[in-house]
Amino acid sequence: MRQRDCPFVSSPLDAGGRALDVLVTGTSRGIGRATAELFLARGHRVWGLDLLAASIEHPCYQHYVVDVRYRDALPEGLSPQVVVSNAGVQDSGADIDVNLKGAINVCERYAFANGGRTPSPQVRAVVLVGSSSGHTGAEFPEYAASKGGVLAYAKNLAQRLAPQATCNSVDPGGVMTELNRPVIEDPALWSRIMDLTPLRRWATPEEIAEWIYFVGVTNRFMTGQNLLIDGGEAGSFDFVWPEE
Repeated sequence: MRQRDCPFVSSPLDAGGRALDVLVTGTSRGIGRATAELFLARGHRVWGLDLLAASIEHPCYQHYVVDVRYRDALPEGLSPQVVVSNAGVQDSGADIDVNLKGAINVCERYAFANGGRTPSPQVRAVVLVGSSSGHTGAEFPEYAASKGGVLAYAKNLAQRLAPQATCNSVDPGGVMTELNRPVIEDPALWSRIMDLTPLRRWATPEEIAEWIYFVGVTNRFMTGQNLLIDGGEAGSFDFVWPEE
């Protein structure tokens, strides 16, 4: 059911000035919550899926407590125009099931008609939240493998959704989220990480949400791309040469 009592928002919506129906997974904290809040602030309607209870109160927001690992448990009757698959875990013993299979479950359910191969008539964009680990292979083995799969799945979806809809992944490096507290709060580890990061900081969830919004709403031509947003860490290098 659509939320129909949303207040008017004067900030820009999509290119035609329309409010969109948006599905975001993992909305109770971190990047997912920041993404849902950004879409809401810009006048869109949001359905949020998470294992945790809702952390957002807004007349245009509807929350479902659900485990994305189980396709049959996903709520019926939702017809999003933009799908943002963000729910994820790290070194949990279920990284592949949640990060990769969960993304597949959500996108196949909501981006395609009746679980088939034809795009749903309303869908216009899918955004997958990957990770720099999918590019570099860094971090925990199952986590890196799950995110590498997400990057490949984005390209698969882009081909299957075209020409109707776009699909891309936004792949953050370090982000200031609860998942990363073990290194954020350790001065020695944090110093080592900053030495590897040319911009000498990590992104905020709100910064990554801006990328997701751009890719899912503003963008209408780029598809099948994996956007690495990591402060330059993956491309960092030292050029060793005698000083003149």
